[in-house]
Amino acid sequence: MIAINIIVAKKSGIPLYLQVKKQIMDHIRNGSLKVGTKMPTERELAETLKVSRNTVSSAYKELEKEGVLKSYQGRGTFVAEEDKPWKEKNVKDKIIRFVDIGIEEALESGMDIEEFLDIVTTRVKEKSDFMRKLTAVYVECNIEQSRMFSRELSSAMNMNVVPLTIGDLKEMKEETVDILEKSQVVIATFNHVNEVSKLIERFNKEIFGVAINADLETIVKIARYPNETKFGFLCISEEFMFKIQRALESAGLGGIDIRFTNAQNESQVKELIESSDVIIVSPGRYKETEKFNRDKKDVIKFIYSLDDGSVKALRSKILEINHKN
Repeated sequence: MIAINIIVAKKSGIPLYLQVKKQIMDHIRNGSLKVGTKMPTERELAETLKVSRNTVSSAYKELEKEGVLKSYQGRGTFVAEEDKPWKEKNVKDKIIRFVDIGIEEALESGMDIEEFLDIVTTRVKEKSDFMRKLTAVYVECNIEQSRMFSRELSSAMNMNVVPLTIGDLKEMKEETVDILEKSQVVIATFNHVNEVSKLIERFNKEIFGVAINADLETIVKIARYPNETKFGFLCISEEFMFKIQRALESAGLGGIDIRFTNAQNESQVKELIESSDVIIVSPGRYKETEKFNRDKKDVIKFIYSLDDGSVKALRSKILEINHKN
């Protein structure tokens, strides 16, 4: 039986089968599980992880539905794909069908293949140019996440995204007004869309929502530590601090011994690090923490990430603006 390093956190509040599924996917991504590798049986993996067989069965079944694993009667379960879910294949097949229909329409109208290809190439360039010239504003409750997600959206969507906060919109200084007037669209997390809409109503801007998720791996890392562990949490903004508190509570970790601060004073930062067993930091203060972590205590970055599906939907909606124009 192949040995798979999977650690489940039973008190994290995260379904065990999801933890197993995610870690199997991680092993496939990093190459430790390759296509053709035979997986442990449900019973063997359940015994190793000390979980119920139903937990492993649920994880395996979801991975089989997505085409990542493949079971053969009498032979076992094998890695079938390098993290390429069947849904992606279906999308590709669907696009190919649309292209085929376009080719057939072109040929029936007397257009040759080269002319059809020119039309497609020109249209793709128009869409790409539109995105590249677009300026968007991303609004969050704290500047730390706003900057981070603005960079991610800029990279993922090949457009210019300027970070702002809810506080900026409430103050509405001249520079904020200038940024909003020069932008074509405004993006915010779904829980802030209504508030942002009211604050910038006079600008008559298209407002789109995106979803963000607390990183599952971060939650699992924190949940692995013993109950007596003293955590220190360091971030930039008070809003981010409260967001993390809620995330931990939602994951069933509201009772851990954790001290939160967004202090900028060097002596306060040192004191927090020295009095903690494990330090949790927002990405914006990671380097600073490393500088003062002389005892080499464990440091965990608390990461939020943009939901991939939400970003893809956002790209499609923004491109519709270009189509309408």
